[in-house]
Amino acid sequence: MSYVDGYVCAVPTSKREEYLQHAKVAAKQLKKYGAERIIENWGDDVPDGEHTSFVKAVKCQDDETVVFSWIMWPSKAIRDAGMAKFMEDPICDPQQNPMPFDGKRLIYGGFETILSI
Repeated sequence: MSYVDGYVCAVPTSKREEYLQHAKVAAKQLKKYGAERIIENWGDDVPDGEHTSFVKAVKCQDDETVVFSWIMWPSKAIRDAGMAKFMEDPICDPQQNPMPFDGKRLIYGGFETILSI
């Protein structure tokens, strides 16, 4: 079964295109290191829940949009090796590819696929 890295962050709405370019650059390198698919989703219908929500989780402000992303890998072993190479890649240097969002509010995790239909 595949392995998935999931990400949620708040991106300034005015920086949508800047975020997309940042993501495209990163995606090219991630594919080079073994990722099968990179999916970026710009929030369209993301309600602020009463107790918890994506909005609350990333402390999304009025001028920001929630982004939900994931990277599909063939396996955890390939992901571990690929991410290690990616993190050493010059593209991760903020001077070359600055993050157009507050990385301190980025939520991420790795997930074992248990159902894929």
